Amino acid sequence: MITLDSSYSTQTLTPERIWLNCLKIIKENVSPMAYSTWFLPIKPVGCQNNILMVELPGNFHWEWIEEHYKSLITKALKSAAGDEAKLEYVVVNDFEQEPEKTKAHQSQQPVKKQENSFFPQQKPVEKIKNSLNPKYTFDNFIKGEGNQLARAAAGAISENPGGTAFNPFFVYGGVGLGKTHLIQAIGNEILLKLPGKKIIYLSSDQFTVEFLDSIQNNKANEFSAYYRAMDVLILDDIQFLIHKEKTQEYFFNIFNTLHQSGKQIILSSDKAPKDLKGMDERLISRFHWGLQADIQPPDYETRIAILSKKANDFGIAISNEILEYIATNITSNIRELEGCLIKLLANVSLNSKEITLELVKKSVREISTSKKINIGIDIITKITCEFLSVEENKVRDKTRKQEVVLARQLSMYLSKELTKSSLKTIGLHFGGRDHSTVIHACSTIDLLLQKDKSFKETLVSIKNKIELACS
Repeated sequence: MITLDSSYSTQTLTPERIWLNCLKIIKENVSPMAYSTWFLPIKPVGCQNNILMVELPGNFHWEWIEEHYKSLITKALKSAAGDEAKLEYVVVNDFEQEPEKTKAHQSQQPVKKQENSFFPQQKPVEKIKNSLNPKYTFDNFIKGEGNQLARAAAGAISENPGGTAFNPFFVYGGVGLGKTHLIQAIGNEILLKLPGKKIIYLSSDQFTVEFLDSIQNNKANEFSAYYRAMDVLILDDIQFLIHKEKTQEYFFNIFNTLHQSGKQIILSSDKAPKDLKGMDERLISRFHWGLQADIQPPDYETRIAILSKKANDFGIAISNEILEYIATNITSNIRELEGCLIKLLANVSLNSKEITLELVKKSVREISTSKKINIGIDIITKITCEFLSVEENKVRDKTRKQEVVLARQLSMYLSKELTKSSLKTIGLHFGGRDHSTVIHACSTIDLLLQKDKSFKETLVSIKNKIELACS
């Protein structure tokens, strides 16, 4: 127990009573969410020589308390136990399961970890590999009617990340319309203006892979702490978190921490939040906290501007007549416009051909008649299960029923054939299975195709349905 000096009080207080008095003061000075998240988990565990010892659930918790609430705790402790009282944190190690004591003296000097600390070694945030493509900038993002709102909001965010009403910033739209370009441009602009900011960009597939790796290596808390330490989190293709309940749960907690501390969250999706079926309703509600901005296919004038800019970047001299022909005949997305120019560039540089209207017509014809397929693992699984009359959620379970196993293996096989996803990513979509399971599934299907002609017909029928659905 702490015996208070005579100038403060003559009473003797238990650690529990002192900390309870501290909490009363703290509760009046923080939001209810901050109080329940950061202070209720703290437990008083003892006291000695005017030092109150409290237990924290992990290293990240300790660092957050020290960075954001040190002065408040100091004030509360002095009020509850006198000016001579000091605090000592007992941090329960998340990985070694051994506690570490860290004295939080009432001076203004930052708390330092001891060399023999049991704290887990986190990724050094000063050396973050943010994965931003430096080519994606605002300068080469062509503005038009279809992206006007999204572009304006992106500019405002880059000037004051986390300080606008656009948090989170949720960009959505079809394939090839520039979502990835825009959200990465925000990150690049922030780095240019505020080089000290900790920014990370990644796809939701990559986020899921890293999360499951952390689970397998007993480093889930370290994973969570790493992303909570960011100033700007940019997550692409958020729709790929659908049906990944555990990943969504961790992302939900990371989202809450970042948003509560005024850090910027930027998300992209091929659908509006309300259309993300299979996403946690709590997440969807949070996506609506900020701004949702859709990007529409570019209009004629924007297509001309994009073609002119891309042609200049590629070093191709193209007449207005040819630009107008391409813009008139390729209307669906920016990626196809760029694809047409790349075809022309290949013909000019590799075959020494001049750019004529006939050559352009041929390139446009090839692009416009080819199948525009954007196949994902989820749609492959859905159509395969429907075809085989198997409940889709069953293929993610551990059941060994023959019909379910076949549907799972066939879905894995088609995912490997029709997408660019890694074996590891494919396995994650089927209940977190590893790459060796996917290899086994593909080998099994290959054997069936060799032995059973009717099975080969089944496979072709499923592929046709998938390609038809995605064309």
